[in-house]
Amino acid sequence: MDVDELSARLTAIASTQRLRILAELAGGAVHVSELARRVGMSRALLYMHLTRLEESGYVTGRLELGPDGKALKLFDLEPFEVTVDIRSILAAVAVSPTPPSREQD
Repeated sequence: MDVDELSARLTAIASTQRLRILAELAGGAVHVSELARRVGMSRALLYMHLTRLEESGYVTGRLELGPDGKALKLFDLEPFEVTVDIRSILAAVAVSPTPPSREQD
């Protein structure tokens, strides 16, 4: 993982709301309407956060038919571990391209 990937992964969870979403999903898959009620936000705002978490690999979404035949969007937590220490930072920097040097004025 390079520094850009590490930064993106950390940025995706650097939000109180997204941490609460992850905590709710730790108990198992939850459909969007129920998850919105649990975390106290609109479905539109929740989808924004879920999209960010899904793009970063923390959650996955899937469609499932409910008992009434309606499609429900469920989200599951993906197993992950985040370790930020000097070793992980050094490893990310080591595999990253060196940024172009800036000329001094």
